[in-house]
Amino acid sequence: MEYRIDKQGLLDRISAWDGFIKRRVHLIACGGTALTLMGVKPSTKDIDLIVPDIGEYEYLIDILKQLGYKSASGWGWERGDGFIFDLFRGKTVHTTELLESPLEKGNHALIKEFSHVYLGVLNYYDTIISKLFRATALDLDDCLSLVREKRDEIDIKRLSSRFRETAAYDVSEVNVNKNLEYFLKLLKKEGLINER
Repeated sequence: MEYRIDKQGLLDRISAWDGFIKRRVHLIACGGTALTLMGVKPSTKDIDLIVPDIGEYEYLIDILKQLGYKSASGWGWERGDGFIFDLFRGKTVHTTELLESPLEKGNHALIKEFSHVYLGVLNYYDTIISKLFRATALDLDDCLSLVREKRDEIDIKRLSSRFRETAAYDVSEVNVNKNLEYFLKLLKKEGLINER
């Protein structure tokens, strides 16, 4: 059985963590988690969070271990309840290194401040970029949904330029740039590109 979690479920889980955390921890949702918190998707399967501050990351991992979480895969942590929390540190999402820290101005939006946990979502551009670097069918669908939902707030020229700049630092630059070209074709086909 595949477990899914909606926005309220995500907030409830972070709120539960907050009860055990005794100092400030910044969590920036990315991937499907960001889309769920933005209201673009009704739910997500995995919970993807960036912990940009390395000290906060190590502290959070210690707390999660005390709460019974175990390393599941790569970045994943689970407690046997069907949910895997992928916790990325610094400015990396999966294998994509973002240009700047998600904590820098304009790189995230606040969702909720708990007593100790600050929960934000990654900006639209870096959300799309990190999904297009992998470019599974689900990633492409998610990116299309985000552009459909927020098209007036997303500048496609800015997205393309930021994507190419991010790709320039990646070992598979040529391949990921092909993902962008394919995505731009999908946007044109759907009439989602606003010429500015």
